[in-house]
Amino acid sequence: MSLSTRHDDAINQAVNQWLEQVVIGLNLCPFAAKPQRNQQIKTTISHATSEEALLEDVLTALLELDQTDATRLETTLVVIPDMLDDFMDYNFFLDWVDALIKQQQWEGIYQVATFHPNYCFAGIEPEDDQNLTNRAPYPILHLIREESMARVLKHYPEPEAIPDNNIERVCSLSQKEKLALFPYLFNRGSE
Repeated sequence: MSLSTRHDDAINQAVNQWLEQVVIGLNLCPFAAKPQRNQQIKTTISHATSEEALLEDVLTALLELDQTDATRLETTLVVIPDMLDDFMDYNFFLDWVDALIKQQQWEGIYQVATFHPNYCFAGIEPEDDQNLTNRAPYPILHLIREESMARVLKHYPEPEAIPDNNIERVCSLSQKEKLALFPYLFNRGSE
């Protein structure tokens, strides 16, 4: 097994652990469990080191979503381990992704949810626990089918309460739970 394969395996393992234990385990996304159970979530690791190459990888992932029935591929996580470590750079890159979606005439068809190890909501201090709702082991772009989301939201009571419920859930975690669920946030100094 090559070093890059082992590296990708470690990345996949970290992302799957986050997906299972944080996103699904804490019920931060009440819609993730079913596609995960049905193996309809694809994780794509982009080893791009330039914004142009990363945008090409995002386009490839969106094209695959566009050409694959939702019963086989519901959603895609584009994991970015080799760049955009800085949260501001990540945010600036999102403008490129939005422009790509607009250019391809996919507005109203696909949307992007964002996750980052240093995720920080506007107006919130970086160390505030509220940010844990969108913190992940790597920068991640979650490519979502809007039609699927709308269909699920119709049957979900009070979908507008999801963000507040998520904040309440992560803020109620004990320090021990945070260490277990977000080891990548607390082990940085030891790397």
